[in-house]
Amino acid sequence: MTNNHKEQRLDICRELLRRSKSSQGSRAYRQGRGDCLGYDVTYLDSIVTGDETWLHHCTPETKQDSMTWKHPSSPVAKKFKVMWSAKKIIGTVFWDSRGVLLFETLQPEETINAARYCQTLDKLREAIRRKRPGQLTNGVILQHDNATPHTARVTQGWLEKYGWEILPHPPHSLDLAPSDYHLFGPLKHELAGKRFDDDEELVDHVQKWLKNLDGSFFREGIYSMVWRWQKCVDRLGC
Repeated sequence: MTNNHKEQRLDICRELLRRSKSSQGSRAYRQGRGDCLGYDVTYLDSIVTGDETWLHHCTPETKQDSMTWKHPSSPVAKKFKVMWSAKKIIGTVFWDSRGVLLFETLQPEETINAARYCQTLDKLREAIRRKRPGQLTNGVILQHDNATPHTARVTQGWLEKYGWEILPHPPHSLDLAPSDYHLFGPLKHELAGKRFDDDEELVDHVQKWLKNLDGSFFREGIYSMVWRWQKCVDRLGC
């Protein structure tokens, strides 16, 4: 990590902590891993985060996933090495502190350019209108990374048209992106060791898994941004 990168992270996290500081009377939330006391939960509840990840028809188990308890006298179980399958799709998930707002998939050969991303944002806006009544009026704060489709002029025009605020995100900072540090790991764990015959079966499984996640899972993922910002500041951008 370069010094310039550290400075970017430090400056952005300081700004995010400043923005999310609560005013008098704002609600506060305490969680097991850090807390949001002194921070505006209304602000955090306005954040919508989204990202893409590969979804494979066959996802190998990690060493930890494949560990099973056995008696010392039990014979060693034969295991067949499972490889990443070549068949895969792109999964895009947008979510907030209350749950999933939008899940969609693309084929590997489909290009995610600015025009295609704006189509996804149209779907997201409709999902927010249906699932979060009043939020479009109260304001949406969008957290996404700095990929080219996200920063393109046409995308910026879309965001300005609807008045969505962008949550600043320093480059190459997976530790500050909720989907990367909170959602995609458990999703890969859920898919580990499973085989799917086609895209439809894979998508159906992921949709059911997302739907069955407890509401506290999403709340912790968004609210933990606060202590991650603070941790970055405490470590001077590291």
